[in-house]
Amino acid sequence: MRLIIASLLILSGACAFAQDNDVESKIKAAMEADIRTEADVARDRNRKAPQTLAFFQLRDDMRVMELLPGGGWYTKILAPVLRDNGELYVAIGIDNVRMNLQPEPGFDHIEMVEIGVELERTGPFGTRDVAPFDFDVQDLDLVVTFRNMHNFTPAGRANVNAAVFESLGSGGLYGVIDHSVRHMEPMTNENRRRTDVVDIILEVQAAGFELVDSSDLHYRPDDELRYEVGRKSVTGNTDRYTLLFRKP
Repeated sequence: MRLIIASLLILSGACAFAQDNDVESKIKAAMEADIRTEADVARDRNRKAPQTLAFFQLRDDMRVMELLPGGGWYTKILAPVLRDNGELYVAIGIDNVRMNLQPEPGFDHIEMVEIGVELERTGPFGTRDVAPFDFDVQDLDLVVTFRNMHNFTPAGRANVNAAVFESLGSGGLYGVIDHSVRHMEPMTNENRRRTDVVDIILEVQAAGFELVDSSDLHYRPDDELRYEVGRKSVTGNTDRYTLLFRKP
């Protein structure tokens, strides 16, 4: 019996290793695709997609949703990785992906999710509020959002987090990255696109999630956490927290 159990453990480990290598190869291939622009490639070193997606435990057979995909930097990587065995959804701020990326060969399978409520700029410095809503997608394996929490008011984030919680299946994962601000520092015009990691952890936990892990992948010791992330002296070198949560 012990021999059988040991054999099964070895086989399970070998399968996991093979799958990790397969996903890594698919990410590499996606990052070498012609659809990526020079501007996309220039951000590779800073954004560390292979390491970040590995930390988020991405598998190529997952059902994944990306929130606020923006220009589609991560979408261009996620879509090819998930095309054969998984599914990719995008939600909130999806017009650019719909118009400029989905029509491209190999990206037609991306599912567009409409949330049915408006994002209202009613918060300080133009941060957005959003009424309670539902993604109307269930049993997702992973939801990710990259540098977007600062776009919302605390109430708006609470409703986003609640919708994410409902969209995930039991054991589903929620990966979050955003620009760091000094703990408990009041919002100003300079730090308005930064968020307090303690606030974010507490808010996501309040939605029902448990914190799985954090990573220093995007730690930048020379970011003073004081200045607007778009400043020439800061952009591309912001300190960012990287968090992974799980739905129990």
